[in-house]
Amino acid sequence: MRIVIGVDWSDAAFAAVEQVGLLYRPDEATLVHGVDLGMFQSPMVAQAANLQGYDEFRHAMEEAGREVIERCRTLLSADIPSVQTRCEVHHAASYILDAAKSTNADLIVVGTHDRSRLTEMLVGSVSHQVLLHANCSTLIVKGKAREVKRVLMAVESREDALRLQSWLAAHPFRNPVAVTILSVVPSLAMVEPNLMEGFQSWSEEHNRQAQQVVHDTARALAGPQFAVTTDVRMGDPVTTLCEAGNSHDLVVVGSHGRRGFDRFLLGSVSHGIVHRANTSVLVVR
Repeated sequence: MRIVIGVDWSDAAFAAVEQVGLLYRPDEATLVHGVDLGMFQSPMVAQAANLQGYDEFRHAMEEAGREVIERCRTLLSADIPSVQTRCEVHHAASYILDAAKSTNADLIVVGTHDRSRLTEMLVGSVSHQVLLHANCSTLIVKGKAREVKRVLMAVESREDALRLQSWLAAHPFRNPVAVTILSVVPSLAMVEPNLMEGFQSWSEEHNRQAQQVVHDTARALAGPQFAVTTDVRMGDPVTTLCEAGNSHDLVVVGSHGRRGFDRFLLGSVSHGIVHRANTSVLVVR
C-alpha cells in the first residue's frame, strides 16, 4: 500500500501522520510539503513588487519546510519499509495531488482545520481541494490521532457496497476492527405531502433493498479482521450518518465521482459527511 501524506506545521498535520501508523501498515509512505510563499510564489512577482530580502525569505521558508518534513518523519511508524519525502516551493494541494499521481498512491492522507464550506470557497483549503480533485481514496483526519477500533461503513447501493468491500479487502487495517455497515433510507418527512402516497411504496422497497445490501456486505466481510454488525435507518443521510459516526473512530464512505464546481453546487453525501462528522472520514474512490 502506497500512502501520500500532506504535512505542514499544524497540529492537524501531525495528527494525520500519527494516524497513518495507527491505522495501516503501508509499504511506502511519502511525506509532502508544498512551501507556500503566498503572492510571492513566483520570483517575478517578488521582483515586480521590489520585495527586499526575497531570497532570504524564500530560503527560510524552504528550510522550515524541510524541518517539518523531518519532524513528521519521526512521527511515522518505524515498521514502514520505505519513507520518501518531497519539499518544494509549490501550492500545497496541487503538490500533494501531483505526488499521489506520480507515486501511484492508493491513499492520500491530510489533516483538516474544519473550515466551513463557505470559507473554503472564499479562501481555499488544502484538504478540500485534495478531496475534490484526488484520483485515489482520501483520508481526512479530524482531531487527535486515535486507535481505530470501531468503524462505520456507510453504503448507499450494491455497487457502492462492493467498492467499499473491495477497498477494505485490498487495504486491511493494522488491527482487527468492529465494523457497522449502515444504510440510510431517506425519510418520508423529507417528501412533499402530495407525493407521499407514491413515495411510501418506494420507501418500503428501498428499505428492503437496503436490508439486503447490508446483509450481503456483512456476510462478505465477516472474518478475523472484521466483527460485523448491520443497521438500516430512515432520515436525512448526512445527518443520520454523522450522528451514528459519533460513536465510531472512523467513517468510511464512497465517492460518486463528481468533480470541481459541479460537486460544490450539487453537493454529495460523502462531502457533507466530511464537513459535518466529528471523526475522521475515509472517502473511497
